[in-house]
Amino acid sequence: MLLNFSVSMCVYGKDNPVHFKQAVGSILNQTVKPTEVVLVVDGPVPDELDGIIKSYEINPIFKVVRLSENKGHGIARRTGLENCTNELVALMDADDLSAENRFELQLQEFEKNPNLDIVGGNITEFIDNPKNIVGKRIVPDSDSKIKVYLKKRCPMNQVTVMFKKDSVQKVGGYVDWYCDEDYYLWNRMYLANMTFGNVPKILVNVRVGKDMYKRRGSWKYFKSEAKLQWYMFRKGIISLPIYLYNVIIRFCLQVLMPNWLRGFVFKKFARS
Repeated sequence: MLLNFSVSMCVYGKDNPVHFKQAVGSILNQTVKPTEVVLVVDGPVPDELDGIIKSYEINPIFKVVRLSENKGHGIARRTGLENCTNELVALMDADDLSAENRFELQLQEFEKNPNLDIVGGNITEFIDNPKNIVGKRIVPDSDSKIKVYLKKRCPMNQVTVMFKKDSVQKVGGYVDWYCDEDYYLWNRMYLANMTFGNVPKILVNVRVGKDMYKRRGSWKYFKSEAKLQWYMFRKGIISLPIYLYNVIIRFCLQVLMPNWLRGFVFKKFARS
């Protein structure tokens, strides 16, 4: 089994220090541990959070990269990837909890199929207490099914992915795209005919806020998604009928639908 891999993680000023510490703990207490953790500090952070970050800096597996100002997810993730020294890189968010065998399962997939460029998995979602599961998102596991699914919805749970650094950089790496930098990246990997996979198990328990579904509804969010669908149509990933269907569905869900109903729809229909 390949043992050398990096974890790329970003933290910024509004992240909760306790949640951040728990998230880091979940990647350090794995059945197979990372050989490097690249932590991008995206702009200034409060003293309490900074104290925790500094406590990790003395650990030789940590590489802390500080940005002078908040640049956003796309640039922060790009910076993290550029600073990883291993070919395999796993992503982690600053407030989620990885299953203790997450990395072991993903490394096994790369070992079974060396042609894989990226491996993700399923997620559960919780509010406040990790046992208070309020939803889950199940994604297809095989390359062929993932590529079909991509034409209508994002086929990878970004917080779960482990990928080959070279494969991601070949298609330009992370590029800032409001709330969709991951979906944009998967599309470029699709166009490059790269090989996808998902472990059919829960790899990460994702912390969500009570207002999560409100953030899924706004003109700004819709315009970002509609722009990405147009990109997919121009590149020949989707046909005109699928483009129109995708945009109409998103307009209804993200613009027309009230928050309470959007939350119900996401929980019942859009998370699996």
